[in-house]
Amino acid sequence: MINVVKTMLIVSCWWLLPAGLQAQTRLLTIRDAYQLARRNYPMIRQQGLIEKTRDYSVSNAAKGYFPQLTVQGQATYQSAVTEFKLPVSVPGVEFPSISKDQYKVYGEVNQTIYDGGNVRTQIRSHEANAQVETQKLEVELYKLNDRVNQLFFGVLMLEEQLRQNELLKKDINLGIKKIQALIDNGTAFKSNANTLKAELLKADQRTIDLNASRKAYLEMLGLLTGQPLGDSAVLEKPAESASRGEINRPELKLYDAQNRSLDVQSQLLDVRNRPKLNFFFQGGYGRPALNILNNGFDSYYLTGMRLNWSLSGLYTIKKDRELIRNNRDAIQLQKETFLFNTNLAAKQQNAELGRFRQLLTTDEEIIALRESIKTTAAAQLENGVINTNDFLREVNAEDQARQNKILHGIQLLMSQYSLDNTLGTNIE
Repeated sequence: MINVVKTMLIVSCWWLLPAGLQAQTRLLTIRDAYQLARRNYPMIRQQGLIEKTRDYSVSNAAKGYFPQLTVQGQATYQSAVTEFKLPVSVPGVEFPSISKDQYKVYGEVNQTIYDGGNVRTQIRSHEANAQVETQKLEVELYKLNDRVNQLFFGVLMLEEQLRQNELLKKDINLGIKKIQALIDNGTAFKSNANTLKAELLKADQRTIDLNASRKAYLEMLGLLTGQPLGDSAVLEKPAESASRGEINRPELKLYDAQNRSLDVQSQLLDVRNRPKLNFFFQGGYGRPALNILNNGFDSYYLTGMRLNWSLSGLYTIKKDRELIRNNRDAIQLQKETFLFNTNLAAKQQNAELGRFRQLLTTDEEIIALRESIKTTAAAQLENGVINTNDFLREVNAEDQARQNKILHGIQLLMSQYSLDNTLGTNIE
């Protein structure tokens, strides 16, 4: 809830800023990046298709309660017809004869009175299938979080390295000033300053490389989130999180939705074997009509109740239930396998978190020692006790120590958010 309010405040403040200032600064949090990537991903449009399919299917199924109209016609010729004969002939009495060619066209309206719950269960089936498809889509969309993590923390890593590179250049410039003072006093050679200047140029080249990599990562993150992230984009470094041990992945909801769909399929088996009761009205025109003694064309109608009870489904219902039970067992097996692999990955990521925390503790100690050694080396360089190569060695050693801390710090954050992604605790 706090993250949602925070996002709303950021967006509100963003729209209140002048257009020029908006273009200069683009603040992006990792939670915002998750949501933007989800909304921008083309597959998200499948959600609308799933909902339309569900609505159309449910609407069609609900029409099973409407009166059903059928129109039929037939023309037949039969080899024999009913004849009326008496054992003796009666003068003046002639019995009608029925034609062997007969014609009929009629329409019939059926209104369901009791369908055994067929329409209601069909509606549930369509809704359950839509939930399964929705959760499958959620599983695919959730995979975007890992891609966002790779790019987001990649940018943060490059930005930290750029800042450290600027500190390195300051140390080198300090050495250049000190050695230049010795050159001016005639106690050092110009080549000593050139050595430091060459290192400064190498640091400038590293700045170019890091900026180019940062720009490439921002462009990829911008494509993923659908936001134009230029060089002025600002990514907010996320705070460390305390992951819970509970698994809340969308895959679990998918397994639940699949089980609910199987429940509905089981209900359909019961519905299929229940009797159906309809009211019907049939009206037609033909020869003969209902009065077979009248060989002429005439209209007619029939109305009443019709009971239909098909028992053929009883032959296969036992095996059908076994199939549903097998499918349910398969879903349970998939769930157990998923939980096993997820717990295994979470344990490995927790071990990585512990390793990075220990490394960061020693990184602080190493940096303190290297900074002290570098400070001493700078004083020694100024007094001509050591040469520029010795000074550069200590400067680079401190820089490497700081680079290691940067690497371990970002790796710690990335491992934490990867663990959140593995467990599903980053789902809001």
